[in-house]
Amino acid sequence: MSRQLTRDELAVDPVDLARRLLGCVLESRGEQGTVRVRLAEVEAYRGLDDPASHCYRGRTPRNDVMWGPAGHLYVYFVYGMHFCANIVGLTDGQPGAVLLRAGEVLEGTELARSRRPTARGNGAVAKGPAVLTSVLGVDRAHNGIDLTDPDASVRLLDGPRVPEEQIRTGPRVGVAAAMDIPWRFWIDGSPAVSTYRRGGRVRARAEG
Repeated sequence: MSRQLTRDELAVDPVDLARRLLGCVLESRGEQGTVRVRLAEVEAYRGLDDPASHCYRGRTPRNDVMWGPAGHLYVYFVYGMHFCANIVGLTDGQPGAVLLRAGEVLEGTELARSRRPTARGNGAVAKGPAVLTSVLGVDRAHNGIDLTDPDASVRLLDGPRVPEEQIRTGPRVGVAAAMDIPWRFWIDGSPAVSTYRRGGRVRARAEG
């Protein structure tokens, strides 16, 4: 069984953390069962120096979790219908997080598909930030959960490192500011990675 990542490993700059998270496994356990997803696409968001970040204008009750400590899950509601999840980085009092955009289901496929019955093919089951949280059963109740806690219902596990030559970068999706900063990272060739269309319609705002 893979080991859990530690808080010290996650307490780094979100850009570095984004690369580190590729290939890691997010495990969600609940009454219905367990779903494990290998992270295949993420986006980095800093804090006061990142106009696209939820923390750009300061600390609020909504973004409080994003200010640390590292290793917690920051979950927010978007468009009145979707949840998006982020993993907090940096150290306590310094805001920064990585938005989880897509993953490949490793365990609990049947449960995952029951939560996303309209997905076309196994590669699309956890494709997109709102879809990913739905497949994992993550919602507002999981905001602030400590992913490094062995007893947590959602845990972050280490996985085989993705070779640097397989990591691709590009602009973040659906942001209204700093849109050209290449802080979206993904595993080249993964069927879970979303298709980027500059200026196209965005179904869920991908902010962290």
